[in-house]
Amino acid sequence: MKRTIFFVLIFWAAVSAFAQVNLPEHRFASGAWTIAGSRVYQNDTKARLAKVNLRVAQNGPMLYEFDVRYEDGAEDGHGGFGIHIFADTVYNGASWGCGNSYLLWLNYDENPRNPAIPKGFSAQIYRSRTNSRMDLVDSIDINEYAESYLLGALDNPIPVKIHADGNTGEVRVYDPSDPEGEIYYFFTVDQKDIPLKGNWAAVRTNGIKLSFATE
Repeated sequence: MKRTIFFVLIFWAAVSAFAQVNLPEHRFASGAWTIAGSRVYQNDTKARLAKVNLRVAQNGPMLYEFDVRYEDGAEDGHGGFGIHIFADTVYNGASWGCGNSYLLWLNYDENPRNPAIPKGFSAQIYRSRTNSRMDLVDSIDINEYAESYLLGALDNPIPVKIHADGNTGEVRVYDPSDPEGEIYYFFTVDQKDIPLKGNWAAVRTNGIKLSFATE
């Protein structure tokens, strides 16, 4: 089993969260979000804390499936995106954290300020404690996968499939080329946080334009 995952597009709120006909209660908290057909776009490359909050009940085993497509904004050498899952509360404005939740994050930074963050492509897991406090749990260098998983697919939507079990804290991320096959990354959250429960998720971007869909 590979430890380094396809963290290119980490977690989504629910299987049908961003399909236009099934959009749940949502709040465009910061950034410039629009809906076109079945895709949701974040259109502001300067928004560092762009975020959309989604009311989605999460407990027990959860399946997250979606695709993400790069639109613009990484020319300045920096950009990122991720999703908070199992959030108990959300803030309807720009914020660093998202209540009690876990944030799965993909980062591209040619000159990161934090020495724990690798240069280039990396993935992070954060434990959010409040809307202003997050702790870095893990940081993973994924530069070796950049050409095959990132640079070669910027013009096309890339599918993602993740299984997160709120009862056990186990999270499994599957190979995007074979979502029924190999697991590319596996981890278990802090046992003190189990069971994971929440009524919110939050999708966010940092200095980049992306679009998301479930169809």
